[in-house]
Amino acid sequence: MDPRTKVSIRDFAIFQLKLMIDGLKDGAVFVMSFVAFGIDLVFGRHGRRRFFYKMMRVSERLDLWLNLHGATEGADEDPDGLFGTSKAGSDTLLGQVEQIVRGGDEPSPRKNRRPTRVHAHIGSSSTRLM
Repeated sequence: MDPRTKVSIRDFAIFQLKLMIDGLKDGAVFVMSFVAFGIDLVFGRHGRRRFFYKMMRVSERLDLWLNLHGATEGADEDPDGLFGTSKAGSDTLLGQVEQIVRGGDEPSPRKNRRPTRVHAHIGSSSTRLM
């Protein structure tokens, strides 16, 4: 089998996994938002929505980790697909999968490995959220 076909199959499987996780997360957040808001309405003091906003922050962190469409810029032209445009070991699902597949944080030896705009956003957002 052609190596690019293998990469495409791997990237397709990763994207499907990410879509499934995103769908499960969205369903859970939908239900949890009603519960959290209800708890805040009944037990909250002075209109504070502590549980509701905490649930939203957790959902945002999950979105940043999942990074559903991250690393897609240039992936179609990179021989390593999504792994070629992502960073192994980063704080995203793709980075963690890449780290497992590659057996460490080091990417395959390649020159011209450039970070995408998404990496800069994730790095700044993840430190802000914690």
